[in-house]
Amino acid sequence: MKSATPEIQLNPDSLSPGTDRTLAILEILAENPQGLSVADLVRGTGISQNSAFRITQTLHERGYLHRRESDKRYTLSNRLFDLSRPRIHEKSLSLCAHEALRDLRDGTGETVQLLVRSGAKGVVLEQVSGLHAVKVMGEVGMRVPLYSCAPGKAILAFLPDAERDEWLASVKLKKFTQTTRSTRKSLLADLAEIRERGYATDLAEGLAGIHCVGAPVFNAYEYPVAAVTVMAPVFRLPPEQFSELGERCRVAADQIRERLLA
Repeated sequence: MKSATPEIQLNPDSLSPGTDRTLAILEILAENPQGLSVADLVRGTGISQNSAFRITQTLHERGYLHRRESDKRYTLSNRLFDLSRPRIHEKSLSLCAHEALRDLRDGTGETVQLLVRSGAKGVVLEQVSGLHAVKVMGEVGMRVPLYSCAPGKAILAFLPDAERDEWLASVKLKKFTQTTRSTRKSLLADLAEIRERGYATDLAEGLAGIHCVGAPVFNAYEYPVAAVTVMAPVFRLPPEQFSELGERCRVAADQIRERLLA
C-alpha cells in the first residue's frame, strides 16, 4: 500500500535565508583561500554587515573558520573535511599507520610514534618500541607541547597561516631546555625551515638528551592530520643523521597517507 504522505514542493520562499547566507559565506571563502575580511564578504555576497559579522562569529566559535589576528581575515578550517570524511579518525588512522610505523622502527631500530594534534597540544596516538636496550619511550595518550617536539613542529609548519596564527595566540611558549624554541620569532623561523625541507628536527628541545626527527601526514587537501617521528638518545641520533631519518619519516608518512586515501 502506498503512503499517503503528500510530497513537499520547495520554492524560493520556503528556503531558509539564514542557511542560504551561511552557505554563501562558506562558498566564497572556499574560492578565496588567502582569506577575506567581513567587509570583503559583504561586498562579495551582498549580505548585510550585521549578518556577515554574526555568521562569521558563529562559524569561528564552532571551529569552521579561522581568524587571522594580523588582518582580521577569515579562512576555512578543516572542520568540513572532517565531517565529510569520518574515516580519518583516530582508530582508522592507527590502523592505516601500523605497518608503516613498524617498518620504520625495524629500519632504524629506534622508537617510532604517531602524533596527532588535539587543541593546543599533541597527543601520542601510536607507539612502536625501539629494539635497543636503552631507548626512548613515551605513553600512548600522552599530551605534549607541539612546539618542543619534532612531530608537533611538523604539524605546525604545514597548518594554514590563519590556523597557525590562531594557535600561536592561544599558547604561552615556555623554555623546557636550553634549545627550546621559546620565542615566536625563533619558532616561526624554525617552522619556515621545516616547510622548506619537508621534515622537522628536535635538538633536545622538549627533553634533555633526546633527539627526534618527524614528518607530517597529509590528507587529500594537503592538511597535516598527524606526524610520524623517530626518537632516540642523542648519542645514537646525532644531527648528521637527521637528513637520512627525515627522508625515512617522509616515506613512512606518505605510506600512511596512501592507505588513508585508498
